[in-house]
Amino acid sequence: MTEDEAQEWIKGRCVSRETFARLQAYVKILLAESDQQNLIAQSTKESVWARHIVDSAQLLNFSPPPPGRGGQWIDLGSGAGLPGIVIAIMSNWHVGLVESRTRRAGFLEATVRALGLDNAWVAGGPVEKLEITSPADVISARAFAPLAKMFTIAHHLSDTKTLWVLPKGRSWQSDVDDASEIWHGKFHVEQSVTDCDSAIVVARGVRRKSRQ
Repeated sequence: MTEDEAQEWIKGRCVSRETFARLQAYVKILLAESDQQNLIAQSTKESVWARHIVDSAQLLNFSPPPPGRGGQWIDLGSGAGLPGIVIAIMSNWHVGLVESRTRRAGFLEATVRALGLDNAWVAGGPVEKLEITSPADVISARAFAPLAKMFTIAHHLSDTKTLWVLPKGRSWQSDVDDASEIWHGKFHVEQSVTDCDSAIVVARGVRRKSRQ
C-alpha cells in the first residue's frame, strides 16, 4: 500500500474534512517528535500513513460502534499513540492511552491537547496498576506483549463482554496457541489490510482456565 493509497483508504471511510485534517496534524506531530525520541522505526517514516495510520484505523473494522455517547476503549502501551490516538480521532470512543514510560506519556498528553481530543485521556504508569470504574468495552494493544502475558496483566480491566482487538505479526498463530493453553475465549483472526503476513486477533469472553 502506497502513501497515496493509504490516504485514499482513510478518505474511503467517509471521514470529515476536520477528521482528516486532525490525522494530518497528528502525522506532523508524530514525525517531528520521532526526531527527538524513538516513537516509530526510522524505516517507516516515509510510509507513516500505510504502516501506522491505516494499520491503526483498520481496528475500527473489527469493533462495534461505541454504545450511547461513547464507550470505553483502552489502548495498552500506547507509546506513540498507535492505535489509540488514531481511534480517538476517527471515532466517538472514549480512549484511554496507557503508557508506563514517562517521556512517551508526556508526548501523548501534549498530543491530546494539541489535537483538542476531548475523548482521549492518558494514564501514565504500568497497566497492572491502572484502575477504571467499569470494564472496558474494547482493549487494543500494538506491539505490546505476547497474548498470554497481556491477558494476565490486563485482565482486571475487562469482563467476558470486553472485545480484544490485537494486531499481531507473522508469528500470530503460535501466540494464539500459547495463550489458549491458559486462557479460554472466542478467538478469530482477520487479515491485516497493510501486511499480508500480519493479522488482527479478535477475542471475546477471555477468562483464565481453571486449574485441574
